[in-house]
Amino acid sequence: MAGKDAHQWITIGAMAQPSGASVPAIRFYEEKELIWSIRTEGKQRRYQRAMLRLVAIIKVAQQVGMRLLQVKEAF
Repeated sequence: MAGKDAHQWITIGAMAQPSGASVPAIRFYEEKELIWSIRTEGKQRRYQRAMLRLVAIIKVAQQVGMRLLQVKEAF
């Protein structure tokens, strides 16, 4: 994670704030394998910045009535 790629990885809090999803919701999406993270040596989650887009898609899909299984199958 060091070096020039470090800016592409964000914390769960940095993921929650702009996405509008709660930290527990992000953990739930990860548990359901809709998004994924890596762990630091201290066991903290780090998400690729691109996961913000996936969280936005998940939220919109839920708002229009899609089930999480349908979202998972689509991506």
